[in-house]
Amino acid sequence: MKNLSRSSKVPLYFQLYEILHEQIKNGAWQPEDMLPTETELVKQYDLSRATVRQAFDMLVNQGWVYRRQGRGTFVARPTFEQNLNRIISFWEDMHQRGLKPGTRVISSEIIPATEEVTEDLQVEPGEELASLMRLRLADDEPLSIEHSLLVHRYCPGILEQDYANNSLRQMLAEQFNIRLTTATQKIRAVPASEDLAELLAVDVNAPLLHLERVSYSDQGTPIEYLRIHLRGDRYTFYTELRD
Repeated sequence: MKNLSRSSKVPLYFQLYEILHEQIKNGAWQPEDMLPTETELVKQYDLSRATVRQAFDMLVNQGWVYRRQGRGTFVARPTFEQNLNRIISFWEDMHQRGLKPGTRVISSEIIPATEEVTEDLQVEPGEELASLMRLRLADDEPLSIEHSLLVHRYCPGILEQDYANNSLRQMLAEQFNIRLTTATQKIRAVPASEDLAELLAVDVNAPLLHLERVSYSDQGTPIEYLRIHLRGDRYTFYTELRD
């Protein structure tokens, strides 16, 4: 590793941050590798623990590393950047990234519409909805849980397909001539419950991104109410803003 310059105007914590950051970017440490401990870096660079912690805090805040309580600091896996201005299926998204998409169906059933979704889907309470919950994986790593609620009268029998190996959007288009072209969505951060943590292979209370999306056909008809829980350590959303 490079040495620190105590005559430089650049703060020592920032110099240490740049050294560690460069090592991560250059592949000296791979995802899930443990970084040297604070104690080791204090001794190696003759720094205070507070200075080392500032450098680590910068790496954590920028998503380069993460801490495991009582175990140490580890290199984070790269996040998936996703554009908020585009509707894209999980299968298409993963294929474009060169990853192998996978799906495990958690539940598939017809349920009555509750008041929570009747306004968004423009249905009456009790109307039949096709409910499909799936665990999404990339190269066998769990990334998200999707719970789709579809107005069943627009796509009767939609749940008869094998959604471990088929795309729901593709089935809607091919079998029912329904193309989801626009959507509205809300995003918020939530802690992982025990059930979600187990499915997503994260710690209980780990940060998740929770999306609620209503998707519309090219006729402007609401078709799907979708809830998605995504691992907060694996996804980054972005959008383009203009004056």
